[in-house]
Amino acid sequence: MADRRFDLAVVGGGPGGYVAAIRARQLGMAAALVEREHLGGVCLNWGCIPTKALLRSAEVLHLLKNAAAFGLQADNVAFDAGATVARSRRVAERLARGVEGLLKKNGVAVFRGHGRLAAPGRLAVEGGEGTAEIAASHIVLATGARPRELPQAKADGRALWTYREAMVPARIPASLLVIGAGAIGIEFASFYRDMGAEVTVVEAAPRILPAEDGEIAAQARKAFEDRGIAFHTGATVRLLSASKKGARFALKGGGDTRQLEVERAILAIGIRGNVEDIGLEGTAVAVEGSHVAVDRWQRTGEAGVYAIGDVAGPPWLAHKASHEGILCVERIAGLEEARPLAAGAVPACTYSRPQIASVGLTEEAARAAGHSLRIGRFPFAGNGKAIAMGEEAGLVKTVFDAASGELLGAHMIGAEVTELIGGYAVARGLETTEAELMATVFPHPTLSEAMHEAVLAAWERAIHI
Repeated sequence: MADRRFDLAVVGGGPGGYVAAIRARQLGMAAALVEREHLGGVCLNWGCIPTKALLRSAEVLHLLKNAAAFGLQADNVAFDAGATVARSRRVAERLARGVEGLLKKNGVAVFRGHGRLAAPGRLAVEGGEGTAEIAASHIVLATGARPRELPQAKADGRALWTYREAMVPARIPASLLVIGAGAIGIEFASFYRDMGAEVTVVEAAPRILPAEDGEIAAQARKAFEDRGIAFHTGATVRLLSASKKGARFALKGGGDTRQLEVERAILAIGIRGNVEDIGLEGTAVAVEGSHVAVDRWQRTGEAGVYAIGDVAGPPWLAHKASHEGILCVERIAGLEEARPLAAGAVPACTYSRPQIASVGLTEEAARAAGHSLRIGRFPFAGNGKAIAMGEEAGLVKTVFDAASGELLGAHMIGAEVTELIGGYAVARGLETTEAELMATVFPHPTLSEAMHEAVLAAWERAIHI
């Protein structure tokens, strides 16, 4: 690879990195992207996208098994684990090719290899063609993150899986332990339960989905327990022994310790930023925990060096990474309309069955911040579209500041709520109050009507409950 000079260079081709590079080209910058493995990053290749393909297969299987409820017949319903996984991989590969095409279309120079800071304004790239240096006025670190491990339960790829092994099982295990009840753990628990596995989930926090509103998390737990998923919260886990046939764990919680033997286990306890071996030594880039410290414009302590996405800290979400990439580049370009990411503006989604989605403050956080609240709740059981879909188990909850009418947060559980939450995200971005939301005409019959009713309910004006 020959030495090249660019206005901006990005290290990492995930959902933050490739978006930043494309936006830079749109703004007239010469842009380079360094990626050592897969364009699209973990999200597209081993996370967001392929897991949703798996969950879709599980959803279709559930619908087929319950076809009689819709007046339909589906006999001898079965699944092929290999074909399910193969479809998931095809979806990921198609989108990875799409990212490659977008980069080419926009004129982004792609360097295959491992990138690290070599000197101010310079990146060393080690790849299959040797080592080269890239000169760039601005360097964006978008190196992502990797699964966090437990010292007492390290993944071995056989009995104890990370997300990678969990996405490509040769077969569905008869029994499964999921360690961690955040979004990733819950999604895997939901998928494997629908595919027939006996699933147990252990979580160190007092409740599942600890980042979500407590009321929604409690309803989610009940829904999952009704499906046969067992939970142990406020508990820790230790691997006792493992073999190709399974693993034995010790679960400790509430003063008691019990043993559990399962065929497979999945480690889903969070992530660590990829801050190693990227040349931070000797620079003014500060690392806090396992993440690069940045300001509101994604600037690090080193002039000309920025960080976005998972490596820059929570929330660890692809759409947050993409947004940070865009605002970072627009700030570099001097665009007056560039705005930093507002606190509480990033929606969170869990694509289990049922789905969970939220944006802004939980009820607990809003009260802790000193707000006087108006809370609105509307159940899917009062929504015509949900009943027609056979999906009346669900809830939309709104959290308003009682004095100003500001929408502080919105929280949902039920069918397709990951599609609905964007409406509340727009409302928060526009700083709408209950007045504008009440005056909005929602189409009928749709699930989104529950969003309207949940606003009305906060002011005791709901019509259908």
